Amino acid sequence: MRASIQVSRWRQTEQFVLSIPAQAILYVALWSLIIWLVYFSTYPAVHDSLHSLRHHTLGVSCH
Repeated sequence: MRASIQVSRWRQTEQFVLSIPAQAILYVALWSLIIWLVYFSTYPAVHDSLHSLRHHTLGVSCH
C-alpha cells in the first residue's frame, strides 16, 4: 500500500513538471535569473565586459 502511494505521488509530480504551464514557468524563471545575473552582477569580469551594455539599456543603472 505504501509503495503504491509513493509511486502515485511520483507520477503526479512527474506529470506536473512535464506539463506545458510548468515548463513555461521554469523557462521564464531560468531566463529571468540569467538576465538578472548578467545585468546586476558585481563580479569584475562580468561587470567590466557588460559595462557599456548597461549604460545603453534604458532603465538599468550601473552606478
